[in-house]
Amino acid sequence: MTEAKPHPRLFIVVLGIATLLLIGQALWFYLTGHYARILLPALLAPVMALSALLAATGHVPLRASSYLVLICSFLLIAAALPDRALHPALWIGVPPVLTLVLLPLGPAIFLNLALTPIWLTLLGTDEAGIERIFGYLALVAIAPLALWERARQRALLQATDPREQECAALTRSRLHERLTGELARTRLLEQPLAVLLIHLPQLDMTREQFGDATRRRMLSTFCQTVRHDCRDLDSLGREGDSAFWLVLPDTTESGALLVQQRLAQTLEQLVLVGTGPLEIRQRLETPHRTETCPTFLARLQAMTQALAATDR
Repeated sequence: MTEAKPHPRLFIVVLGIATLLLIGQALWFYLTGHYARILLPALLAPVMALSALLAATGHVPLRASSYLVLICSFLLIAAALPDRALHPALWIGVPPVLTLVLLPLGPAIFLNLALTPIWLTLLGTDEAGIERIFGYLALVAIAPLALWERARQRALLQATDPREQECAALTRSRLHERLTGELARTRLLEQPLAVLLIHLPQLDMTREQFGDATRRRMLSTFCQTVRHDCRDLDSLGREGDSAFWLVLPDTTESGALLVQQRLAQTLEQLVLVGTGPLEIRQRLETPHRTETCPTFLARLQAMTQALAATDR
């Protein structure tokens, strides 16, 4: 299942605020004369600042930043729990929830279980401590259920979503289903059918030179432009990483040629920052009268590979 991760920008902002709060806490302890309590926030403030810098650099440092945040938070909570004036019942709920927010579900559950003896020891064994222990154990047991259900719903949505995650095009399986259905319908109603094969040769280069953000922007711009220039009954699907099929029901070969020419003119006018004009390769295919659906799909796939090979 796909598991939630902290949003990078929001995470960096929160870490910056946390760093300022730690610095402010250290200054407050200094001004109020609690010199023995200055050391911990003074030492953790640079660590929190380092975690913010790591979070700003990418995915792998983001995970390291999450662990640094957990370490700082655990130390602060461990120092606050023995002080009954600081309401331990409030603080003891923070570690399991914070772990589930910052880490994937599996590592978060393991870490919560591993740290349980430490938290139980710090809570004490008096009557109030026993109540807090049961509250902590209940939270550790119940809190993961919400994230597990959220991950399950997200995985179910992705499995049933006919659209690609990167762009507004049908997935490969849904594209083949739609083409199979349209071919059967056109044969039954004796209507024409055309499929426009489109290849984006700049896509792989864009990933290597400009990164995934520019690549996704190119995909989004391409799909929005194609869908804007087509009818509602036309279907744009993604056959491969840089290959797309535009299914044109009830469209003659001459009509499909007009669509091909119009798309070429529209897409050539698109100029993306860094990559320049959007370049495409197109090929028009129509089913033969006696051609079966598997044969037609195989021919389209072969033509798509040939279209991509012309760029090499």
